[in-house]
Amino acid sequence: MPIIINIDVMLAKRKMQSQELAEIIGITQANLSILKTGKAKALKVSTLEAICKALECQPGDLLEFKP
Repeated sequence: MPIIINIDVMLAKRKMQSQELAEIIGITQANLSILKTGKAKALKVSTLEAICKALECQPGDLLEFKP
């Protein structure tokens, strides 16, 4: 998949656990895992916004395109 989601990188930079992020943004840990592994077929803008707010980052910090 050419779109890489770098949630793990930002979690490490912020010293935050996946479970904590899932609770803050209001999704299950299973759904967050799907996002982190790149298996998600879509990402809601509201979810992306919540992740950016929780991790104090920009969407470009989380998303990367590799052809």
